[in-house]
Amino acid sequence: MRARVCVVGSGPAGLMLAFLLARQGIEVVLLEKHADFFRDFRGDTIHPSTLDVLDELGLGEAIAELPGRREPGVAVSFDDGTYRVGDFTRLPKPHNYLLILPQWDFLDLLAAEAAKLPGFTLLRSTEAVDVLRDPAGRVTGVAGVGPDGVAVRVRAELTVACDGRASVIREKLGLVPVDFGAPMDVLWFRMSREPGDPEGLLGRVGPGAILIMIDRHDYYQCGYVIPKGGYARLQAEGLDGFRHRVAGLAPMVARRVGEISSWDQLHLLTVQVNRLETWHVPGALCIGDAAHAMSPVGGVGVNLAVQDAVATARLLGPKLKTGRLRTEDLDLVRKRRMFPTRVTQRAQRIAQSRLVGAVLRADAPIKAPGALKLFQRFPILQTIPARLVGRGIRPERIS
Repeated sequence: MRARVCVVGSGPAGLMLAFLLARQGIEVVLLEKHADFFRDFRGDTIHPSTLDVLDELGLGEAIAELPGRREPGVAVSFDDGTYRVGDFTRLPKPHNYLLILPQWDFLDLLAAEAAKLPGFTLLRSTEAVDVLRDPAGRVTGVAGVGPDGVAVRVRAELTVACDGRASVIREKLGLVPVDFGAPMDVLWFRMSREPGDPEGLLGRVGPGAILIMIDRHDYYQCGYVIPKGGYARLQAEGLDGFRHRVAGLAPMVARRVGEISSWDQLHLLTVQVNRLETWHVPGALCIGDAAHAMSPVGGVGVNLAVQDAVATARLLGPKLKTGRLRTEDLDLVRKRRMFPTRVTQRAQRIAQSRLVGAVLRADAPIKAPGALKLFQRFPILQTIPARLVGRGIRPERIS
């Protein structure tokens, strides 16, 4: 196959980029190694900056009709009380809230809209395994494996790696990210939710552990934060021990922890914080998690990926359409997106070190940090984290 652009990976970055380029009349082939987008335990928070983009695309009403939940703020419970971390209602309307939405619904919507465009092709069940190069070493496309092992070759002027933190394309390009480390990993699992249970996005902090509970109407998607590399030690304590830990952090589900009947129900997310210093080589570019893996702190991964895609389409689309894209033009994306990446990762690393790491090392009751108590006393201060998380650093526009 031939196209102007080959995008690898149909997560938020890849699907948004392919959609935006196709809207500009550019032929795009998008490779997705799975048959669908239904994979649980992915980022579910759609932030105001992304909702603004969807409005620009005329998709505001469509996203509002999906089974999401609007969250006005985030509260975290410590041993000395519950404190609101950020108040999104203080942000400018109309998107003064977080939208909690299963990622597959978000991706299905983008894919359906993109499929209406003549230049868009989505190849499902097609895994990229290598890049194609010309005799001079310039990347000229992607080699993949489709359904039933059929070989796939996509020749393209530009290849964009959006295939996540374990990017195959990034590896084949010879680009190695700088790793900043993280003190924790996260175990994701489901827990049923009953009428009368607390609603919304919940955070619970206790000695040596943090539990995040995302309300998905009839169940909670739960993230249990553990020390880095601590999963084997947790397993050694036995499943009963883990159930006891969950019940201690969330007493309202204590009688339901028996739903966790096997370690197979727990999905380990190995947390990484890293970034590339160089995002491109001749003929290829990395964005999203392939360029910068974000910590779960703040839940900003989806939104950083979308912002990367919007910037890439705006900066490179017109050049691609006229056939005037130069190798040096690819660095425009890094120059535009490196500052928000650095600032966000720096904030995440501070939070990991001063809050998450301290909690995971603790063996006594945890009291709320002084800053949260100050936010409670002066609610206007809750605008600061809401602004940083909800709108981010340097939010992008379609045009």
